[in-house]
Amino acid sequence: MKKLILIVALALNFNSTFAQESIIEVKEGWSKKGHIVFLFSQFGFSHWVTGGDNNVAGNLGLDYDFNFVKKNNTWDTKIIAAYGLIKSKNVDFAKKTDDRFELNSVIGKKASKNWYYSAFVNFQTQFTKGYIYKKNSNGREIREEHTDFMSPAVLTFGPGMQWKKSNELKFNIAPATSKLTMVDPKFTLPNNAYFGVEAGRNSKYELGFSAAGYGKFGIMENVTMETILIFFSDYLESPQNIDIDYTTNVTMKVNTHLSTKFTFQTIYNNNAFKGFQIRELFGFGFNYNF
Repeated sequence: MKKLILIVALALNFNSTFAQESIIEVKEGWSKKGHIVFLFSQFGFSHWVTGGDNNVAGNLGLDYDFNFVKKNNTWDTKIIAAYGLIKSKNVDFAKKTDDRFELNSVIGKKASKNWYYSAFVNFQTQFTKGYIYKKNSNGREIREEHTDFMSPAVLTFGPGMQWKKSNELKFNIAPATSKLTMVDPKFTLPNNAYFGVEAGRNSKYELGFSAAGYGKFGIMENVTMETILIFFSDYLESPQNIDIDYTTNVTMKVNTHLSTKFTFQTIYNNNAFKGFQIRELFGFGFNYNF
């Protein structure tokens, strides 16, 4: 029931971005834009009686779009890359605050008005090893390797239909989507305990229905909001367990090179974790647009 309520809430949120976005004329040829953001935070304490832990954190992110339009044909590609670490004085390990690489590409041929016949491909992985942190019998923190580059790596692709009003307002429906989850077999455990991949194997294939939407609009002067919402349901196994990936980015521009950014992301994937994964990020940083 909670999952259903969240799905409805996310859908209403995403629909509200559709309602507020104005129509943008699309010119033929290539359009390219991107930005790099570095967020930094630091906390220091000395004889602070209420307690505190000295730490320093940094996040580096890249967001790059390149789109092509010619007559009735479109090709939209988006690359997202991010990596962040936090190091505390009293902890032996630096811990990740972000680690992702994602490529999403959609080719479309106009069918009517804002509708296009489409084919999409999406690829996701991470850059470095990820760990599960525990404490040993002496109370000292230890870590166990759980993920790595290309483990997992998820490749999703399929034909469908895309509704597109502009590069900043679109969604794609693909009723025959293939999803391939690839892992290092050393991580696999019995009973499909590692991202749904069986023990000793290095991949899992799923066939299902997917839908993905993207909206970006201005809330007020120098404040923009970006929303990404993705659904996937596997026809072959437990179609009622709908995978959800929802991200909202709010950017508050101070000037050309300074901004404040808030990110909220929630993921529901029953093969990875039986519940909602939540990630939040808020920081002041330096940005470069190109």
